[in-house]
Amino acid sequence: MSAALAGRDLARAVRRSARPAQRVAFLLGLPALLFLFVAFVAPLGALLSAAVENPEVRQVLPQTAAALAQWDGASTPDEPVFAALAADLKRANEDKTAALAGKRLNYEMPGMRSKMLSAARMAGGASAGPFREMFIAKDPAWGALETWQVIARTAKPYTLYYLLTALDLQQAPDGSISRVDAENAIFLSLLARTLWIAAMVTIGTVVLGFPCAYIITITPPAVGRIMLLLVLLPLWTSLLVRTTAWVVLLQTDGVINDILLWTGLTAHRLQLIFSRFGTVTAMVHIQLPFTILPIYSVMRGISPSQIRAARSLGAPALSAFWRVYAPQTLPGVVAGGLITFILSLGYYITPALVGGPADQMISNFISTYINRDLNWGLASALGVVLLAVTLAIYGAFLRIAGPDRMRFG
Repeated sequence: MSAALAGRDLARAVRRSARPAQRVAFLLGLPALLFLFVAFVAPLGALLSAAVENPEVRQVLPQTAAALAQWDGASTPDEPVFAALAADLKRANEDKTAALAGKRLNYEMPGMRSKMLSAARMAGGASAGPFREMFIAKDPAWGALETWQVIARTAKPYTLYYLLTALDLQQAPDGSISRVDAENAIFLSLLARTLWIAAMVTIGTVVLGFPCAYIITITPPAVGRIMLLLVLLPLWTSLLVRTTAWVVLLQTDGVINDILLWTGLTAHRLQLIFSRFGTVTAMVHIQLPFTILPIYSVMRGISPSQIRAARSLGAPALSAFWRVYAPQTLPGVVAGGLITFILSLGYYITPALVGGPADQMISNFISTYINRDLNWGLASALGVVLLAVTLAIYGAFLRIAGPDRMRFG
């Protein structure tokens, strides 16, 4: 008993003695933690919240939203709800905010923006009710149950509309969820295209990067340093400049087509730019250093004597390489491939400049919804879907390869 008590006292004393060092370590790491929160956690939280937030209708139609909270949803609302709508639209007409709510309603029910603007102008000149008959006489859509079901759903603080749309799903006015029509289903195919292009780029960089890393490893140190510098050299150049260079090389009257014609490999100029080939080629070139470096760092730690030992035991050169050397490089291959794949998922500039309409990736659509359509909700939802897929792929890599096989340096 006394020995156990003495052991616990010793453990407490050791923990107390370690606390000053722990506090110092925490204070030293605090700036990095704050930077991580500001640069990553906070934007990620804003992205997640923007994908489900639903503020437009509640801001423009607050009285209507409050009145609809008591609505049974089974029939067209009574006069008090229409009176609240008239009051909200009268103020919206004065503040010029009716278009904001109309735009949000138009996502789920096409034509609602024009109906909202028309109703706001009518409400601005109306002095007394009954408002129910006035709205229905103005447009029969105000007497439809479907219209009010959509208004009631969009008046809630949070919505699944954007996330469902990003997955090619739709929610009916009664709340049921179903797939969109085939001609309107674009986002899942867009996600599949993004994954496929990222996979092709990853395979291309591994196929080209593995022998490059091996050659750098086996060459004399002085030559290897120069070769490694050449691998790193493109990273000192802007991504936009490198992509623009590929535009010059791949265009119909570009250098590559001139060489192909001069060597007689083709009889006519090829369409290399604005194609899947051009997109993948440019992305492979840009991502190649990110694949080579992890592979090289692992290869550098493998002793060449292992292959010599295998050869001395009678193994052929190729067998010794693939059975003894290559398996030890898998941590670098997995790490380099994973880095390239994840980075390729978010490419924007290269597909926009080098790819054609069928080569645009999910980042291009996110940019369009932000800059052109001002639809932050759908842009954020697409970002959330891409983030979820990225985390799932990363988790699958960890589960299949194991954390011990992921070496980045």
